[in-house]
Amino acid sequence: MRGVTPALAGPVRRTLPWRALLAAGVLGLLVAAAPALTGAEPTPWQTLTLLRGTALIGALGLAFLLDDPARHLTTAVPTRRPLRQALRVALVAPAAVLWWAAVLLLVPAASRPPAGDITLEAGATGALALAGAAAVVRLTDEARPGPVVAAALLLAAVLAPLLTPEDWAMFTTPGDPRWSQGHDRWAVLTAAAVTVWAACGPEPLGRRGRRPRGAGGPA
Repeated sequence: MRGVTPALAGPVRRTLPWRALLAAGVLGLLVAAAPALTGAEPTPWQTLTLLRGTALIGALGLAFLLDDPARHLTTAVPTRRPLRQALRVALVAPAAVLWWAAVLLLVPAASRPPAGDITLEAGATGALALAGAAAVVRLTDEARPGPVVAAALLLAAVLAPLLTPEDWAMFTTPGDPRWSQGHDRWAVLTAAAVTVWAACGPEPLGRRGRRPRGAGGPA
């Protein structure tokens, strides 16, 4: 298995949706840099909203990470799907960390919310994107879960602040005394999303070995 992962890294890297990831990354940086580019001095609430929007843009890019157009056209590989999915995340993770660090540096320091807390929110949003993509791959034969998951994320971003119970305090501002309480719930959400992603990783037993007509088994 030690030799399998390095050998798999090259082929997996070539199948990553670099265009979607790059588009999300560039757009996110532009949004984060908007106050500096325009000379504006946003309030803490405006900066928090800006960072939450940027985190959503990054998550929209991650929604496409498990897209694999060759899923039904290539011969089934001996490595299991959880390893292949984890490898996709590992290949993108360093760039994602650097991207988020740049986002935090681009927004005005005077109105920037606590970096750890807003990073937790960004991590939860990204984990939800990956969990959604893994669930679509597990439950359907869809080779490109990205568009469906991205649409669901956008809908959730609109509805969540309206439907989330107020006492959960997940969308408060740093000055609110419930800020820490809300981020305890963000931590729970992150753990739940990672758990769903892990649970959706393995290929369903009933689907193993099944081959679509005229194609190889699902990747």
